[in-house]
Amino acid sequence: MDQRMIAEPIVGDTGPASAFASPPTVLARSIHDAFRRRVLEPHFSCLGARSAVSGGGYRFGLYGALGEEDGTHRLARDLARFAARRQSADTAHFGTFVAAFTGPLLIPEARFETLLWQQLQDLHEIDARDHAWDTSVSGDPGEPTFALSFGGRAFFVVGLHGRASRLTRRFEWPTLVFNPHDQFRRLRATGHFLRMQDMIRQREVALQGSINPMLSDFGTRSEARQYAGREVDEEWRCPFTKREHG
Repeated sequence: MDQRMIAEPIVGDTGPASAFASPPTVLARSIHDAFRRRVLEPHFSCLGARSAVSGGGYRFGLYGALGEEDGTHRLARDLARFAARRQSADTAHFGTFVAAFTGPLLIPEARFETLLWQQLQDLHEIDARDHAWDTSVSGDPGEPTFALSFGGRAFFVVGLHGRASRLTRRFEWPTLVFNPHDQFRRLRATGHFLRMQDMIRQREVALQGSINPMLSDFGTRSEARQYAGREVDEEWRCPFTKREHG
């Protein structure tokens, strides 16, 4: 295995080439460095993200506006490569794929949520041509065992943007963090998941005075409700539709 493909935190470009191949622009490097600083702040509550970033187990790509067609195709290519390498790599450490976008900036939470699901739907439309849904999770966003599948791998998606109500979700540029589900399964199997979850919730309370009301354990409620970070009520329905492979 090429260890660099998992461990080397190289940023992607907004140009026509793949984020894995093209050298970073000044803007890409700047946003990448801002993201690192954000995640490594002492009070940042997501310990998994901190572990991935501090350990170098992540990929970062900068794309155009969230939902833009050209950026979607490049993101799909880069995320598919990450998923494929994730399958063959040593996954003993946290790994994550970070997709940042140049805009739109400072939009309301509801608008960000709409764009996030539009982006994920467009990615899925591309992915479904070549890959079946990960059978370890459901493709129905209303089901408790739902998770996004891409490249045949399940991901938990975390959206960040400049006007997020949850402080840990705030980052100036719209960003989608794709966390492979297999690392959560490994943590559960080794008995470390509950301890880490408790630590994250303690840090959330210390930072904001409350636990994120959207948090839930996998298998008890659809994780789709957590992706955008906005608090939603019982009537909320996820605007995502799974397509058949092929």
